[in-house]
Amino acid sequence: MKTRVLLALLFISSISFAQQRGGYGGGANSQITGKITGTIVDGETSEAVSYATVVIKSPKDGETINGVVTGDDGSFKLVGLKLGKYTVEVSFVGYQKFTQEVELTPKEPDYEFEKISLSADTDQLDEVVVSGQRETIENKIDRIVYNAEQDVANMGGDASDVLRRAPLLSVDQDGNVSLRGNQNVQILINGKPSSMFGANTGDALKMIPSDQIKSVEVITSPSAKYDGEGTAGIINIITKKQTPQGFAGNVDLTAGTRINRGVVGINAGKGRLGFNANGSSFYSWPQYATTDFYQKTEVNGQTNIREQNGENLSNRLGYFGNMGAFYDFNAYHSLSTSLRLRGFNSKSEGTNDVLENLGGTENTYQRFQDNNSQNWGYEWSLDYVMKFPDQEGREFSASYKIDGNVRDQQFEIDQDAPENYEVARNLNDGNNTENTAQIDYVHPIGEKFKIESGFKSIIRDIDSDFQYEFKPQESNQYEVIDNRTDIFYYNQDVYAGYVSTQTNITKKLGVIAGVRYEYTGLQGSFEEATDRNFDPLSYENWLPSVIVNQKFGKFNSIKLSYNRRIQRPSLRNVNPYEEIGNIRNISFGNPTLNPELSDNYELGFSTFLKGTSVNLSFFYNDISEVIQSVIFEDAERNATVTTFENVGTQQNVGSNLFISTELFKIWTIRGGVNANYFMSEGVIQGQEVENNAWLFSGNINSNIKLPNDWMIDAFGFARPRRQTLQGYNPSFSIFGMGIKKQIWDKRGSIGLSIVEPFKARKPFETELGSEDSDFYQRNVFAIPFRSFGINFSYKFGQLDYKARQKRSRISNDDQKSGGNDGQTF
Repeated sequence: MKTRVLLALLFISSISFAQQRGGYGGGANSQITGKITGTIVDGETSEAVSYATVVIKSPKDGETINGVVTGDDGSFKLVGLKLGKYTVEVSFVGYQKFTQEVELTPKEPDYEFEKISLSADTDQLDEVVVSGQRETIENKIDRIVYNAEQDVANMGGDASDVLRRAPLLSVDQDGNVSLRGNQNVQILINGKPSSMFGANTGDALKMIPSDQIKSVEVITSPSAKYDGEGTAGIINIITKKQTPQGFAGNVDLTAGTRINRGVVGINAGKGRLGFNANGSSFYSWPQYATTDFYQKTEVNGQTNIREQNGENLSNRLGYFGNMGAFYDFNAYHSLSTSLRLRGFNSKSEGTNDVLENLGGTENTYQRFQDNNSQNWGYEWSLDYVMKFPDQEGREFSASYKIDGNVRDQQFEIDQDAPENYEVARNLNDGNNTENTAQIDYVHPIGEKFKIESGFKSIIRDIDSDFQYEFKPQESNQYEVIDNRTDIFYYNQDVYAGYVSTQTNITKKLGVIAGVRYEYTGLQGSFEEATDRNFDPLSYENWLPSVIVNQKFGKFNSIKLSYNRRIQRPSLRNVNPYEEIGNIRNISFGNPTLNPELSDNYELGFSTFLKGTSVNLSFFYNDISEVIQSVIFEDAERNATVTTFENVGTQQNVGSNLFISTELFKIWTIRGGVNANYFMSEGVIQGQEVENNAWLFSGNINSNIKLPNDWMIDAFGFARPRRQTLQGYNPSFSIFGMGIKKQIWDKRGSIGLSIVEPFKARKPFETELGSEDSDFYQRNVFAIPFRSFGINFSYKFGQLDYKARQKRSRISNDDQKSGGNDGQTF
């Protein structure tokens, strides 16, 4: 609907109030003028079609004389018309064009259409869609759209809570997102990537309040026009960016036992100019987490055992702000810009009891750790769009975006036992800047074929300033350790071009096919340790894609797709900074990693029948050069080392079933089940390793609408252990419910939410290796989970929304998701 309104407004603004042509119609001496009036309705539902385009043209040469858009009730009026013959055309995206000739005469100067019924356009290229329960789930040719603003349980949460309720997605306790069991997804915000996801996905999602999320697009079969990154697919988070005519705003407040949040937003618009802004902040109460760690390694005939138990206190504070504006010069030229600011600070401290048995020598001692992290960033984008008056659907766009992200960390260790003394500080200041330029062109050929092409460049400059300071015994001063202190400069440049075509072979058979070329250039250097510099690296990739969609009847469709995707290592994967979690645990990135390549196949079926929407799909993907974190014993340092390597290959074969149904017109139930067989093999530290496992996950949501504007929502979610070649990372599940009451003539609402009411704390277990091998590690991490919250929301101003949404054309979806297993900037 929003797209239809936008296109209508853009088109009509250039022809409205057009200068009338002299010498036409009733003649130059005629002083009588006429008018044409009518009402536009949907041919099936008889509902009014708002913002449809009505133009009158000369029947001789087809030149446009005047035009207008219909009002909220579907009515239109063209006045002051010279007498004569006219061709009346009515158009609206998603409907077939209506055309009729009329004549205004001196005897009958006024012509009135009682009702003009528009028929649905089944041949429209961009709408090869099977829609069921459009207010909640939409099944499109290359994606599933989850309309999050309909779920009351999303009140007071953040983006990770919303993604847990979306079809096909899994989100663990740290905010790491998986699509069909694969974490290599690219997350976009309003069609644009953000460097905020490059450091820590979970922290970034916590910055985005759920109240600002309109919908989530799960793109399982990206076409060639999308960046090639993300072997599993793309997740596009659409925020609420409606711009009204007039002024409006909203206030949302949440107070709870775990998270407190405040959100303020304003929208303003007049004519062709619009502005919107919103800001939010959140604070988590300090909470205690417990750790139970056990590790056994064997190197050169020596057995080392390390145990650690302790308690950690942590809290977080974050903020997020966004401002956007647009201006339409006329129906064919528009300019938009947006600025996004963000910040996230976290602090944790704790004491651990350590027991070590290294080759038969046993030690016990305490370790105190204090970790502080400060993150902030900005994004600014500028977009220009030009449409062509002589051909509907033809479009040129140019975009530019600059994205900056700063992450400063300080990690302190106080371990003063004489035989295991270590009092030290680890510091890492990271600065990531991205400059992106992009142009795109869309050209329809006839009514059933469209070609898209474009070019894009991404220039990334990353600085990682790391320093290790050690305080000797009997000293009050820290000393800088030179061989663990340096500045790492990393450059990653990506140049891409694509050609993509869309065609309707028949009224029910649609095809999207194309190919994308991407060139990547890498370079890394150190300011001090220049011997560690590596020569420039580069690689080229051709990424084809094809989607075939066949409709059966009105609500059934079958989709078959293939695409090749690339997964470049993220900035956290390549950062060589050595993070010393403790004297026996060292971790760092790997600047020479190769990208992953994935071939993906999917067969899907969608249907909608009597209030029930069903989406069933089968998939297979084959991934080479898999990037994983690996842990091994370093005999020289007498410690374990964690880093990243291209470990081998991985295959996944599985199926997804998602069902949404409405019962008794007040109760909606949505749920999905995902099952896949994981197969992986490779080499770690010279040893061949393999891991095969069945993995199952699912989610369910239930929403009940009660009289007097009451709503109740409950949800549950479970994801399996995440498999690696060395073992598995924790599984995750969550259950919660909420209730909301609309007040003050639906301008306000108040709600209550409960998460895990029957579990005060929840453990998460990681297990790597096996007890009878040279390496085995088990870690059980438990955190408070039961939470209660109350939410208040109020909307003010004149809510006369025209549902306009501006998005940048830039989408840097081209890097491996960060996750929590590894280094951060």
